[in-house]
Amino acid sequence: MDRREFVGRMAVVGAATAGATWGPAAVAQAGYVEGQHYQHFSPPLPVSAPAGKVEVIEFFSYACPHCHAFEPALDAWVKKLPADVVFRRIPVPFLFNAENFQRLYFSLEALGQVDGVHAKVFTAVHRDKKLLNRPEEIADFVAQAGVDRAKFLGAFNGFGMGAKLAQAKTQMERYKLDGVPMLGIHGRFATSPSMVGGAMPEGESQTRALALTEQLINRVRKG
Repeated sequence: MDRREFVGRMAVVGAATAGATWGPAAVAQAGYVEGQHYQHFSPPLPVSAPAGKVEVIEFFSYACPHCHAFEPALDAWVKKLPADVVFRRIPVPFLFNAENFQRLYFSLEALGQVDGVHAKVFTAVHRDKKLLNRPEEIADFVAQAGVDRAKFLGAFNGFGMGAKLAQAKTQMERYKLDGVPMLGIHGRFATSPSMVGGAMPEGESQTRALALTEQLINRVRKG
């Protein structure tokens, strides 16, 4: 795959970490090393979350098999996030069919259809081997998934799409992204399963990545 590959799947933070206060020393004690297992941005990058909220971004591509593997577990993790954490996804402008896949995701987002269709796109691309590399083909696919075809194409080709694509590129550059999936934590940190996992089995590296993400969220909370 072009650019470094980042691997992903499920993480459930153990009860031992629940409610813990995670400052830099605690993260180090857990075996996570800045510059190896996570990046630290200073000064912090801009965020869009409201005051008092912590922003977590998943950078992903529908073309990435590791993002596909990550999605079910990430979705389960996101559903358990506390109210002060704002989660969003940014499709990246590289890998196969990048712009069409970006437009696909942002159109689903604009129509409020991410929950119902997002995982189905991964299945279509990676299990069913659909290319989805033409707007008409994409529109047919989402229509079969229950999305209004005309509204979808309106969003897909809409005037505001250019701004969304530009913002995604800017965010990718700010986070110095070179692979997916990756998690950005409130403009201050970034981590991924490949950063924490090394040669570990995929499931273990995924567990460590999201456990570390939880700890970094707590660091943001502590200021």
